[in-house]
Amino acid sequence: MLEWALRQVMADRGIWTGVALARLLKLKANYSLSGASISGLLNSEPRQMKSETMDALCTALECTPNDLWVHTSPQKVKGG
Repeated sequence: MLEWALRQVMADRGIWTGVALARLLKLKANYSLSGASISGLLNSEPRQMKSETMDALCTALECTPNDLWVHTSPQKVKGG
């Protein structure tokens, strides 16, 4: 199971708002996202993402895609 962890990555770096994320994306990655796009990333798991957006998030937040998407294996049912 994949879990979208953008909010956690942002919180770990002291970034609390979409406006702050937008500023950081522009400053560190020279990348712009609309307010609606940032809101979508913050409020739900993306169904698809451009590689440029993932690259900009990783550059701005100094992380890897593995930090933004956390994979957990489903627990196996015992005795079934």
